[in-house]
Amino acid sequence: MKRKFNSIILHLVLAVLAIIWITPIVWLIATSFSGYDGMNTGRFLPESWTISNYTRILFESDTVSQFPAWFKNTLIIAIFTCLISSIFVLMVSYAVSCMRFKGRKTLMNIAVMLQLFPGFLSMIAIYFILKSVNLTNSHIGMILVYSGGAGLGYLVAKGFFDTISSSLREAAYLEGASEARTFFTIVLPLSKPIVVYTVISSFLVPWTDFVFAKIILNSGISTDWTVAIGLYNMLKRNLIPTYFSRFCAGGVLVGIPIGILFIIMQKFYVEGITGGSVKG
Repeated sequence: MKRKFNSIILHLVLAVLAIIWITPIVWLIATSFSGYDGMNTGRFLPESWTISNYTRILFESDTVSQFPAWFKNTLIIAIFTCLISSIFVLMVSYAVSCMRFKGRKTLMNIAVMLQLFPGFLSMIAIYFILKSVNLTNSHIGMILVYSGGAGLGYLVAKGFFDTISSSLREAAYLEGASEARTFFTIVLPLSKPIVVYTVISSFLVPWTDFVFAKIILNSGISTDWTVAIGLYNMLKRNLIPTYFSRFCAGGVLVGIPIGILFIIMQKFYVEGITGGSVKG
């Protein structure tokens, strides 16, 4: 009886948390189909429904809304960052997990200590460094910064590589395989879950980032902005009455690629997290 009561309480708490979590998302989606351009705080669901917000934000760009350009900029930055960051993370993880070299533990400890400091503390310094080499207001500069410190996030992938039997690598060495060939032909094919996890994580960083992008892309040229900056700009007080419903439509469109990516790769994503937590 007590166990049943505890189970009911637990499920009630989870249901309440689920409602709290999903309510803003439902409201965002509903408002994106609203026939009213501004923010209607008097009703949860709109009085009239339309898809014009999506057609306008996708096909009717103006001086305020440049969503196709923002989406393209963000996608380019995210793809290149994802490729470079994934390579860095997987190579560093393999090195610290499967190779033994002088200073290995010291480097690992330094990497963990650096991860303890909030990233925004270094943003001003990074901005002036990029400014000195004329890489502010540059997508290349953003890609370099996003990718530069990616190798520090090696811990989860290292934990996964630790679970792969060392006898497989030793057998490859006996056959004359180099370290690089062992990594690409033996270890990586067995590490699909952690590769998928790393790719998704690397893609999400530039796709959802606002603070760093806002600092770097400060020229005021709207066509150079990322999605996060562009949508935020639509929330200015004088623009909300005209663009809020389109802002909601943009928020839904931004979430669709990530949602599809998670649905397709959910199995590998979960396996990557759980596998990487077996050993540290």
